[in-house]
Amino acid sequence: MRIELTTEPGDPDRPNEDYASVALPASGQGGSLVLLDGVTPPSGDAGCLHSVPWFTARLGGALGELSVSRRDMTLPEILAAAIGRTADTHRDTCDLSHPRTPQATVVLARWDAERVEHLVLSDSALLVAGPGVGVGVAPDGGVEAILDRRLDELPPAVGELRDAVRALPRGSAERQAEGRRYAAAVEALRNAEGGFFTAAADPSAAARAVTGTHPRSAVTALAALTDGAGRWVETFREGDWADCFALLRKGGPQGLVDRVRELERAEPDGTSFPRGKRHDDAAVVYAEL
Repeated sequence: MRIELTTEPGDPDRPNEDYASVALPASGQGGSLVLLDGVTPPSGDAGCLHSVPWFTARLGGALGELSVSRRDMTLPEILAAAIGRTADTHRDTCDLSHPRTPQATVVLARWDAERVEHLVLSDSALLVAGPGVGVGVAPDGGVEAILDRRLDELPPAVGELRDAVRALPRGSAERQAEGRRYAAAVEALRNAEGGFFTAAADPSAAARAVTGTHPRSAVTALAALTDGAGRWVETFREGDWADCFALLRKGGPQGLVDRVRELERAEPDGTSFPRGKRHDDAAVVYAEL
């Protein structure tokens, strides 16, 4: 088994809000991976005394423990329990009803001798590779990208607001004002019907995740990426997800993140490749099973 992971902050002066881990039970049977992308809150009060890294560390730790110790629970049940457990640690001190209480995107995968289960919530990605992709022998293998597309499929009016922001000069008062309008429109759809969902303080969000199962014999490797690393595909369009997987297999997670950083530095103003932040936190887990 080959397992590699890396995580790197977008700004060295700010804490990294991503989280990545792999758990392999002492029995030697199967394992799990967890990848979280903490959601950076806007400036101002978010109703919580705790930071996003505090939240992702606790949620990620609960997911790792439950995914290997509770084989009787489904992945949505595990995510719901982990959200509830994390909320219980600070519900007496913080306003968990605040729309920007600490939250994160989630990728959770678990495997044993029979099957590989997956769960994806919000805009991180999970790549599932079959035989024939460098680690198997069958000629008809491929790479399947497991994605939660709801953040990309918001109402057209929200996309129009985003485009209006990008059309204005960076640093201008007009762009800042339009940016606030766009952010408010997106926030109104966070964890709401017709919008998109993240893991925050409400365990019911787990039921909104994209889930599925593959036979263990059909899976040779997994790769999980936060959107900061997924920029290689979705922002800079260097290749598709199969190309991204090939890069990971050859150069490992650090190689992918290093390439994303090169692309970000080459186009710092975001004119040709628009993005919310010049550099974003990036995390990748690669596991050959």
